[in-house]
Amino acid sequence: MSEMLPPIAGAIERDGFAFVRAPEMSALLGEGELRDWSSFAASWNDLGVDAYMADGGRYRRRRFACYRASLAGILRKPHQPHYQSRDYNPLNGGVERWFEPVAEVIGRHAALGAILAASHALFERLTPPALRPEAWHVELHQFRIEARPGEAGQPTPEGMHRDGVDWVLVLMVRRENVKSGETTIYDLARQPLGSFTLTQPLDAALVDDSRVYHGVTPVEPIDPACPAYRDVLVVTFRRE
Repeated sequence: MSEMLPPIAGAIERDGFAFVRAPEMSALLGEGELRDWSSFAASWNDLGVDAYMADGGRYRRRRFACYRASLAGILRKPHQPHYQSRDYNPLNGGVERWFEPVAEVIGRHAALGAILAASHALFERLTPPALRPEAWHVELHQFRIEARPGEAGQPTPEGMHRDGVDWVLVLMVRRENVKSGETTIYDLARQPLGSFTLTQPLDAALVDDSRVYHGVTPVEPIDPACPAYRDVLVVTFRRE
């Protein structure tokens, strides 16, 4: 893992974000920890409908969990609501949103442990020593965005946005029968800095939320007769 951190950290320091392809993420996380990736990815088949969508959509499913990350380790916190102010999420913010918790077996999964540990190591490295907290508040979201004929699925229905945290990881888990879903990164003047599409499992976007906005275009089914969805894991770190 250690040899992969400098180039990724360097890209984020330079640009405010990094697009990391699956082979590099696999090397960062460790092949042993990813040996049972299939069971981890299969857990996205058991997500609850997000009933808080102010646009009336029912195209998003999710589970949610919180952790505390420190030099002493990464520990799961009691289940709690997800909250964003309307300053960061004008569509769905301003209320406590209670989602079904990430299943205990997934919360202890080796793949998730590797993802959290690598994220913690990277974000600690990127945070100046004077600003490093004793512990980070970590939130993780399992998202499935479904696309149906006549109803595109919106990964970021709030549009171009920041999450109101310090650091963000978006990790592709699976794309099934969908097109589009392009991620664009913008500077604080809302000018585009770069675009890419997470297509392969373990493709990742890493974002300095204080420096850039991000947004993802809607996904549409390729074959309208078949199920179509985009599964991602989103992990955010903010100082406690």
